Amino acid sequence: MTEPTPIDDLAGALARRERPTVGVWNRVEGRPRATDFTRALRAEVHDPLWLLTRQWQLGEFRGADAGSPVTATYSVAATPPTRFRPGGGTPGPLPADRPLEAMAERRAVPFTRGTEAIAYDLRLAIGRRWLKLLSQQPLLRGLRKAYVDRYPIALPDPQSDVDTPRVAHPEVWSTLQAVAGRRMDGYALYRQITGGGHAWDGIPVLFLVRDQLDALGARLVAWFDALIDQPGAEAAWDAVRLEHRFSVAAGQRTLTAQEYPGGRLDWHAFSIDLSGPLGSTPAAPPPINRTVFPAPVRYSGMPLPRWWAIEDGHTNFAAVRPDSTDLARLIFLEFALVYSNDWFHVPCDLPTGTVATIRGLTITDVFGQRLWITPAGAGDDEDRLRWTMFTLDTIGNDPVPADTALFLPPSVPKVAEGPPLEQVLLARDELANMVWGVEQTVRLPTGDSRRGVEVAAEITAHRRRLFPEPPADDPRAPIAYRAITSVPEHWIPFIPVHVGEDNRAVRLQRAAMPSDIDGRPVRPRTALLREGLDAGHRYFINEEEVPQTGTRLTVAYNRTRWRDGRVWVWLGTERTTGRGETTAPIAFDHLVTQPPPAS
Repeated sequence: MTEPTPIDDLAGALARRERPTVGVWNRVEGRPRATDFTRALRAEVHDPLWLLTRQWQLGEFRGADAGSPVTATYSVAATPPTRFRPGGGTPGPLPADRPLEAMAERRAVPFTRGTEAIAYDLRLAIGRRWLKLLSQQPLLRGLRKAYVDRYPIALPDPQSDVDTPRVAHPEVWSTLQAVAGRRMDGYALYRQITGGGHAWDGIPVLFLVRDQLDALGARLVAWFDALIDQPGAEAAWDAVRLEHRFSVAAGQRTLTAQEYPGGRLDWHAFSIDLSGPLGSTPAAPPPINRTVFPAPVRYSGMPLPRWWAIEDGHTNFAAVRPDSTDLARLIFLEFALVYSNDWFHVPCDLPTGTVATIRGLTITDVFGQRLWITPAGAGDDEDRLRWTMFTLDTIGNDPVPADTALFLPPSVPKVAEGPPLEQVLLARDELANMVWGVEQTVRLPTGDSRRGVEVAAEITAHRRRLFPEPPADDPRAPIAYRAITSVPEHWIPFIPVHVGEDNRAVRLQRAAMPSDIDGRPVRPRTALLREGLDAGHRYFINEEEVPQTGTRLTVAYNRTRWRDGRVWVWLGTERTTGRGETTAPIAFDHLVTQPPPAS
């Protein structure tokens, strides 16, 4: 029999796979002799020789050049983030007077849908605020009617198809009838002032009160800007990826949130970005230097460090009955019963909204020896064997040193979410090989929300009254045959298209279904699906963003209170998981009852 060839570098041979006879394992399974730990946890006492062998087995005779820690001295550099960049936009200063959720999630409040005016609740609120400011000035109280005539709330025409969205819904139509000619459009005045005009433009006033009106106009703009936090020209929402993308900079360190779906913002949403700093940053604050006392880690039912001592029976580890291959429970029991008294915790208070880096840590034991402690997570960032917890990964696969900093984002523990104003369900239709964007909740022109199926049905019914079908020629049958029914108007199709000249890469493009009344394309009513529509741009979604389970997008107002007690409100988007695949609610070979002929 041929003797096996010795392998000097076993690790290298395994990595390079030089010899096919060398086994490679990627799974380790435990093989305990029994699954019942009851007897092992009894710590039964036998003869003295057994006691000595038991102590030798547990390593109580093995000496170690070590001692228990007495004091710990550390230096921590806590740097607050000072720069913010939405997506791939322009970096700017990060305000410290508001939570990071507001900066990341906020989106502009839509006041128009194409050429249609919406958000009448805010238009009326701004107008009421302006009329209240005028009523507080004796010289300006008589200008109420002039401003109502200058910025009117127009009464829609029930016989005009252009005004269908404002007259098809009873609550919208009744609201506009009540305020038309009686209240002013405050948002029109707001746009006039913020666009470089004056609050008195078009109003016959004396020259001496113009400065007073401009001062009130500045107060009106400041009031509305503080009422709802809105972004500038750039927002963090990525409509192609259906997620928020933004970056913050703390000193020379840049942290990027690549896939933040909305909702709760915490440290795990960020990664270290090596693309470069986000501009100049202020000087770092002085480090935090402290000397504290380490304390042993304790938990309920923790075994005592020595055998045959009376212990608390609050936690019964014998009741944990793992499987023979349940490594997670076996490791947990091993930690709880063998290594639990080897851990200490060191108190370290850090301010919220900082990136903390331990500059140094020394431990002084009971023998007076001082030990320099290095981070357990140090090493190559791509090393999968590196032990780490609560640290950030680095974007990319380059072999770079791991970043061991701890990020405490300037966020809030609780955000109150309002009722959904818009809700869209993106679901796959494998039968038609496409994706449907179902507008489950739609925002009405008055600012309220309604079910999308109800809004589509009311608009369709009103347009059928405006454009009735021509009567059929006699003789007429009592029933009519329809080969296929139409798709509801709140179902927006997304069809797969190729990306450029690539024959394999596919993305989803927004399309349109023809109206069942006049054949015109049906347009979305939610701002989520109207992305780029008013500007004449096509809208694409990456195909991987709509998995088999679907994707649900919700737009709602969020409200929270910051550390200084100030209340912040913003309009945000949250992405969650859908409810699976769907099919269009259409029917084939349908019989429709015909109305009787007029006598």
